[in-house]
Order: sequence, then structure tokens, then C-alpha cells
Amino acid sequence: MWNTLTSPAHGARCPTAAAAVRAVGWGSVFHGCANHHGTVGRASYLTDRHIWPGWLQVWGPVSFVVRLERALGTRLLLSLGSMMRAATSWMSARTLRIFPITPADASGTTRLRADATGACAVLVRLLAQAPADFSEWPESGAYHVPVMRAEVDAWMEAGPEKLIIDATVGGGGHSQGFLDAGAWVVGGDRDPEALAHVRTRFACYGKRFAAWEGNFACLGEIPEIWHGGKADGLLLDLGVSSRQLNSPARGFSFMREGPLDMRMGPTSPHTAAEVVNHWDEATLARILYEFGEEPKARRIAAALVRQRAVRPFQTTLELAACIESAVGRHGRTHPATRAFQAIRMAVNEELEALAAALAAAPTILKPGGHLLVVTFHSLEDRMVKRFLRHRSTPLVDDPGWAEPRPNPDCQFQLLARRAIKPSHQEITLNPRARSAKLRVARLIESTP
Repeated sequence: MWNTLTSPAHGARCPTAAAAVRAVGWGSVFHGCANHHGTVGRASYLTDRHIWPGWLQVWGPVSFVVRLERALGTRLLLSLGSMMRAATSWMSARTLRIFPITPADASGTTRLRADATGACAVLVRLLAQAPADFSEWPESGAYHVPVMRAEVDAWMEAGPEKLIIDATVGGGGHSQGFLDAGAWVVGGDRDPEALAHVRTRFACYGKRFAAWEGNFACLGEIPEIWHGGKADGLLLDLGVSSRQLNSPARGFSFMREGPLDMRMGPTSPHTAAEVVNHWDEATLARILYEFGEEPKARRIAAALVRQRAVRPFQTTLELAACIESAVGRHGRTHPATRAFQAIRMAVNEELEALAAALAAAPTILKPGGHLLVVTFHSLEDRMVKRFLRHRSTPLVDDPGWAEPRPNPDCQFQLLARRAIKPSHQEITLNPRARSAKLRVARLIESTP
């Protein structure tokens, strides 16, 4: 049984630590709590680590000592001294290593430093100023909550005998609606974990569901399309899934300690560690400004170069702390938000993939087929908006022409002239949907 921790320094119950450790699959009993001059409460105990859920099922039971510290009433850390085994899948396998962990910063964003370099560890911490939401961790049972599911179902118009390509299947939330409507569905993704999940989830549909591992930049490589087939609908649901964000081992979040990876799949050409530790300062500044729309891109890039000269970045919280120290913290938004977005987009070449998928859409859809694109930030939405506006304009004009001329690229009809946004109720239930926009169009002309 778990006991809540009482800090003698403050006389307050601290059940959060117990909940946090329990949330990631550990079992333990507190052995005691000592008071050090009225400022620090400590508890040490032994426990066994269970196998990590999902596609990173590679860690066996490991015993380690956990030290819980509350320093000066301002910070709650859960530091691990442990033998951890790195992932053996495509997440860069490494040998077993010992991690002596020590606190490295007393102010700003708290970090833990691992003395053994290159090892892949998942370190759990609780920050008083930014507590992690463990209710959304993989153990909660929900793989991913799809945004605007009702709107996507309505605009896709899936039905019996129709073929729908869900090019970013993720947890399968949108594909579920298409299958329930009687359609045949090809679910594509570059994340092996997502594909393993949907294969199991949709096994009951038999041949009506097929999984395809690949980047949606290569839609023509889908077997059903490669053999001359055409689709009745194509869905591109862009961005990162809740599963990926909530998994520290994937390295997408600046709120949880994890390796600097950020790859959506094994085909991604770089890791985040390679980007921040090896790309030159000018290139870093450019991607931060262009992909993250970060106004302080040059200052952040210079800080990254200075820091990596002393010690290469290894974890997400080390990177977040460096960015915060460079630009300061103002308001509710974490200063590393835009930078993490930019680095993730560079790692996965997201804008390049989107441009390729949009260009391929007319070649894989039947006449009358529906194209639906869900975006989550302005760069993606701007690209989709301009593409559809140009491809749905029948006439183009030029000051040097006597009259407008037919647009040879006019292939789509806009089904909704403006972007569709999630309802207030959905945003309340799923705050991550607040930035989502859905754009829809119908192919009006077949292309060779």
C-alpha cells in the first residue's frame, strides 16, 4: 500500500509524489521521512520497475533507490539512481548503464544531469511550478483523442464500398468512424507503435482495414494506389499525437525528462540531439525563426552553441532550461514552446512532407473524392490554405493580360470557404484541440 508523504518542514501532505510514481508503473513502500533543519524532507525506498507499455517494451524489472527532496519549499524532485536499459527497437539501442543522478540547478527550470553519456533514460520529476498531468499518460488507456471527429466524419462522407486513406492514423480515432460507416480504410503512419496499436484495434474488421507504414509524403507508395487504385477520401491529420507527447522516451515534451529524439518514426533522418548539438548557429537560428516563428531565434541559437561547447545536450529538460535562461520566462507560455516545435519540424521534415502530400492528392483521389486536412499551427494552415485557394480558382489574371485565363491547376472545389474550428465544448474537454483547423475540398477533375 502507498502512504502519502508528510513533510515535517511544512506539515503538509504530499500525495502527488506517490501518485506520480504509481502512474508510471512502480510499486513501493515508503521507509521513512527525515527532517533536515526544517527545510528538506527526504524519503528513500526500494522498488522494482515494470516493463514500459507500448512499443518500448524493452526494460525488465530493475531495482533502484529513489530519493524524494523538497528543497526550501519550492521544488519537488524525484531523482533516480538506477541501472536503466535503453530501447532496443529503432530508438537507438545502447548497453546497460548506471545513472548517478544529481541536481544541477537551483533556480529556473530544474534539471537532472546523468554522468553516463549517450544513455537513454526516462527520469520522472514533479515540478511545483509546472506539475505534470499524469492522467494523460499511456497507462490511462486512451491512446490518442482525435480532434473534430464529428466534423471529419460529416465532411468525409464515408460509406460502404468507399476507400478512405487515413494517412496519419495515429490511434485510429478517425479511422474508427470511417469503418463504422462501412468504408474500407488504409491507415498509414510512420510510427511503428501506432501501427501495432491500430492493427490490434481494427483486427475485427478483417480485410476492410489495412495498415501501411510510411511517410505521407510518399502516398503513391501505398499498395492500393501503387496498383492503380483511387481513393474516395484522404485525411491528413497533422501534428503530434497525445501518445507521443505524453511518452518521455520520445522526447517531444519540454515538461518531462527524456532523450532528445523527437522522431515520429525510424525514417526520420535526424534526431533532436543531432540538430541542437551539431547544426551551425545560422541554421539553428533560421529553423527557429521559420518553423517556430520564434522572435528571439538568434539569441536562442547563440545560447545553444555556447552551452553545447561546454557539454552536449542530452535531455529535453536540459534543452528547455538553456532556452529559458537565454530568453527569460514571461506569461503562462513556456519560453521553449516555439523552439521545440521548430526542432521537431526540422527533425521530421514536416513541411516538406505536407507539400509532397498535397501535390500527390489529386493523383490518388477519384473525381468527387474528398480531401480533409487538419492543421495545428499557422505554417501548416497557411500552406494548405494557399494550395487549395490556387487549386480551386477557375480563372487567373495578370495585369499584362487582356482578360483572365483558365487556371490549368484548378482541380478542387472548396466545400467550406473558411477553416472549420472545434467547438467550445470540445476545447473544454480536450484543450489540445484549441489550435486545430480543418479545411475540406472535393476533387472535380481526374488527373493522369
